[in-house]
Amino acid sequence: MIKVYNTLTEKKEEFVPIENKKIKMYVCGPTVYDDAHIGHARSAIVFDVIRRWFEHRGYTVTFVRNYTDVDDKIIKRANEKGITWKEIAEKYIKSFEEDMEALNVKEPSVKPKVTEHIPEIIEMVKGLIEKGHAYEADGDVYFAVETFPEYGKLSKRKTDELMAGARIAPGEKKRNPLDFALWKKSKNGEPGWNSPWGVGRPGWHIECSAMSMKYLGETMDIHGGGLDLIFPHHENEIAQSESYTGKQFVNYWMHNGFVMVNSEKMSKSLGNFFTIKEILEKFSPDVLRFFLISTHYRSPIDFSFERLKEAKTAFERIRNFLNAESVIKNIPAKEIIEGNPLNVEHYREMFYQAMDDDFNTAKALGILFEMIKEANTLKDRAIKEQTLTVKEKESILKAISFVKEMMKVLGFKLEENDKTKNREDELIKLLIDVRQQLRKEKNFKLADEIRNRLKQLGIVLEDLPGGTVYRREE
Repeated sequence: MIKVYNTLTEKKEEFVPIENKKIKMYVCGPTVYDDAHIGHARSAIVFDVIRRWFEHRGYTVTFVRNYTDVDDKIIKRANEKGITWKEIAEKYIKSFEEDMEALNVKEPSVKPKVTEHIPEIIEMVKGLIEKGHAYEADGDVYFAVETFPEYGKLSKRKTDELMAGARIAPGEKKRNPLDFALWKKSKNGEPGWNSPWGVGRPGWHIECSAMSMKYLGETMDIHGGGLDLIFPHHENEIAQSESYTGKQFVNYWMHNGFVMVNSEKMSKSLGNFFTIKEILEKFSPDVLRFFLISTHYRSPIDFSFERLKEAKTAFERIRNFLNAESVIKNIPAKEIIEGNPLNVEHYREMFYQAMDDDFNTAKALGILFEMIKEANTLKDRAIKEQTLTVKEKESILKAISFVKEMMKVLGFKLEENDKTKNREDELIKLLIDVRQQLRKEKNFKLADEIRNRLKQLGIVLEDLPGGTVYRREE
């Protein structure tokens, strides 16, 4: 049984999909006017892990993540750069997809763009007007919040409290300060599409409702995004969607916590952000993924380069453990009853419990480290004594296999596709071969020099009966 924390009910609930073993999941994508930052990476990786875990548990997931490719910010950036809004959108969609590929985030089932769904958006706005939930005012169309009594149920905000500080900005034609735009009249030089209310473009909130309904139906299982989207974006999505269909829009609302820098939310508006590309110049995608899931997805996470270095060290412990496979295979095993093999099934059960309990990756990784610590004690003794029991050997190899499997499920590449890493491995193996030849020729001085120089670079060689193996120092 998988439990999910539902923002709407503010509690963990047993996950029951609309259709057996099938999940309809929508996650808000980026507004593409700049390179994606670590905040975007966290949301993308969090929901990638959630999707992967559901799939590992036997579910089929239809995963939709959109692009907002026309927006005030995109138009402003285009004017600053002296190019078209479409060129800006295309440039940063390409940039975002490069980042997602680098981070090993699975491709969505569908990647809808707002500009390719204008007819669906217009149809929904028309329907809301016909049902009395929206009104047109000189080319703009607004949702009438007072027509939806449950407004505020997701964010737990009361309309009278919201009204207290609300104002109608100069030039706005809405009747109520809380009403929000469904369709915006285009100004001179701005992109626009023909509609029953004149040339204009969609409001931000209506886009996600129209696109999610097209691909997932009127009610979906999961809608996700960052905490900052709860209000007003997701609140407004609920109001317009449920007013339009008369049905519950989403069964489980899921939100990831902020990435913080010096106790402030990382954001472009505050100028305290680091792009994904900047981070990947210094750290591998696996290390960044490890850092971002080493905290529970609903909790805030403090970003610093020091913490990334700590994540790199911790991740190296896992990789070194996996690299020990060939070492263990080469150690002879004794057919005796004595010995204390690892109880890998116990760790597996605890890992699954952690992940099934609202995708607690922090706890799950901690369980892997507990098992690795126990396995390393056995492994180190076996290397020193050059022997272990059959059951001990089997349990260590089983533990390595389990860690490898779960790391893949969590979306780690384990750098198998990293060309730089592969070239590095080949060079190390070449140096080991050269060293072996030097030892045969009794040139021990040069052979030791190779060993020492590699150690200075963090590569430790271990000479075993079956040959020389290496590991990276933590």
